[in-house]
Amino acid sequence: MAERRRASGRDIPEPRPGAQAIRRALSVLRILAAGREEGVRLSEVAQSTALTRPTVHRIVHVLVEEGIAERSDKSGRYVIGRQVSELALARQSRSPLLVAAEPYLAKVSAQLGDTLFLTVRTGLDTLCVARRIGSYPIQVLSIEVGARRPLGVSSAGVAILAALPAHDARKIVAANQVRFKAYRTSLPAVLGQIQAARHRGYELRDIGLVPGTKSLSAWIRGPDGAPAAAITISAVRHRLNPRREAEVADTLLDAAHTVERAIAAGK
Repeated sequence: MAERRRASGRDIPEPRPGAQAIRRALSVLRILAAGREEGVRLSEVAQSTALTRPTVHRIVHVLVEEGIAERSDKSGRYVIGRQVSELALARQSRSPLLVAAEPYLAKVSAQLGDTLFLTVRTGLDTLCVARRIGSYPIQVLSIEVGARRPLGVSSAGVAILAALPAHDARKIVAANQVRFKAYRTSLPAVLGQIQAARHRGYELRDIGLVPGTKSLSAWIRGPDGAPAAAITISAVRHRLNPRREAEVADTLLDAAHTVERAIAAGK
C-alpha cells in the first residue's frame, strides 16, 4: 500500500513509485492509438502530451523494443504494435454495454435510415465501438470502429461531458486542451458546446466531422449513474432539419434510456 503523509490534519496518499513514468507511457500509447494505421510523428506525440521530445523519444523507444509500438520504415511514423492485439486476446468477452446496446442500434438505424455510432468513454478519450449503416442512399461514415478522439472533439464526446458534473467536465476539457488544436477546436468552444448540450438534453453538432453533415448524440449512463457512452446519428444536413431534429432526438433519447435499463437488468 502507498504510504501516507499528514497535511492540514488530513492523510494524503504518497505518490506511488514509478507511477508518473507509467502514466506518461500510457498517455503516449493512447496518442499512438489515435493515429490508427496512419501513425503519429514524435513531434505530434510531444505536442499532444505536453511532454518534452527527449522524454517522448525515450518512452517510444522502449515501447518499440517491447513490441507495443512500431515504426513505419516508409513514413517514419509510429503506430500501435501488433503485440497489443495479441495481449487483448487474453480477454475476448464483450462489454455488457455493447451487448445491451447492439439490438437497439440495429433497430434505430433501420427506423431512421441513417448511420448510428456507439461511442464509449475511456479515460480522457472516446472510442467508437460499434457502427450501424442505415438504408438511406447517402450515408455519413464519419468515423470507423476503433477510432479514438479526445473527449470534447466529437458530438459523442461533448454529450458524455454534458452528462458529467460541471467541475468534472471542466477538468477533463482542461486536461485535453493541448490536444484540441489538432482538431481545430479550443477550450472555450468545447465548454460552450457542453453548456448548450446540457441545456438541450442532447448534443447537436451543426457542422459534423464531414463537411455538409450534422450529428446528434444522446448520452448513456452506466449502473453507477455516470455517463459511460453516447449513441450518435450522423446525416447529411437536410436529413436533420429542425422538424426532423426533434423526432430524431426523441428516438435517440428513448434508445439511450432503453439501453440503460437493459444494462441495469443485466440483459
